[in-house]
Amino acid sequence: MDFGELVNCGEAWLLSGVQADPTLIANGYLAGNELNELVEVFMGDLVGEAVYERFGDIFPILVKIIDSNDWLSIQVHPDDKLAQRRGIGMGKTEMWYVMQADQDAALISGFNQQLNKQDYLDAMEKGQIKSLMNYEQVAKGDVFYMPAGRVHALGPGTLIAEIQQTSDTTYRIYDWDRIDHAGQKRALHTEEALDAIDFELPDETKTTYAQKTNETSNIVKSPFFTTNYLQFDQGIRKDYSQLDSFVILLCVEGSCTIDWGFDEKVEIKKGQSVLIPNVIQAVALYPQADCTLLEVYIE
Repeated sequence: MDFGELVNCGEAWLLSGVQADPTLIANGYLAGNELNELVEVFMGDLVGEAVYERFGDIFPILVKIIDSNDWLSIQVHPDDKLAQRRGIGMGKTEMWYVMQADQDAALISGFNQQLNKQDYLDAMEKGQIKSLMNYEQVAKGDVFYMPAGRVHALGPGTLIAEIQQTSDTTYRIYDWDRIDHAGQKRALHTEEALDAIDFELPDETKTTYAQKTNETSNIVKSPFFTTNYLQFDQGIRKDYSQLDSFVILLCVEGSCTIDWGFDEKVEIKKGQSVLIPNVIQAVALYPQADCTLLEVYIE
C-alpha cells in the first residue's frame, strides 16, 4: 500500500509471511526471528504437515486490522492460477469481519449488474465505473467473503479484521478521482485487472453465520482458510488434536487469557492475535468479561 492510501486509513499487519514485510516474533526465546524463518526451521510442527507440503517455507495466512476514514480505492486481486502465470506467488482471497462501524458506513462487494469485459471497459472510458458497484451497508459483526476476482472497496468509518492469503498483489481499478500533493492521480492497473475480474454476479455478498455464546460457529470454510466465530463469557477448552494445522486466535472484542499448558499463558485483547503451533494440541481460554475471537486455520 502506498502513501496515498495510508492517509485514508490505518493498517496493521498482525501476522505476515509476506517476504518484504514479515512478522517478527514478539516474545519467548525466539523473539526477534521472522515468522518464515520459524516455518523453515520447524516445518510441520509449526504449520502442520499438509500445510507445509502445500506452501513450503511461506506462512500462508496474512492477518490485518484496517481502520478506514475515507473510501479506499476500488480493487481486485488475482486468483492462484493467474498469480502463478504472472510469477507473483499466491493469489489473494480474503474475508472481512467488521469490528466497528459508524452509522451509515458502507463498503463495495462486487458489481450491481451482470457485465462483460466490454461493458466494463466502456464504463471505465466514460468515467462511470463507480455506478456499477454493489454498495453494502455494514454493522458490527458483519462478514464479507471476498474471493479472488471480486471487485471491492472499504468505506469510511469502518474498522475491520482482514484474513487473507499471503499476497500483497492488488490491482487498483478506481481511486475516486483523487489527486496527490503534486496534483497527480494515482496509477490505475486497468490492463492487469482485466483478466483478474470475475464479472459474474455472486449468489451472496454478505456471509451469514450463527453467533452463539460459549460455542464455536463456522463463518468461512474455503481451500484457503477456515474461520470460526467464538464468543464466550466462561472458561472453555479447545481440542486441536485432530487438526493438522496451526491455529490463529484473533481477538475482535474484549480480552482473554490463553493457557496452553507447561505453565505458559498469554493474554490478548481486542486487535491482537496469537499463533498456536500445530504441536500444541489443546488450549484453555479464560475471558475477562465477554470475549470474541476469530479462530483461523487451514484444513
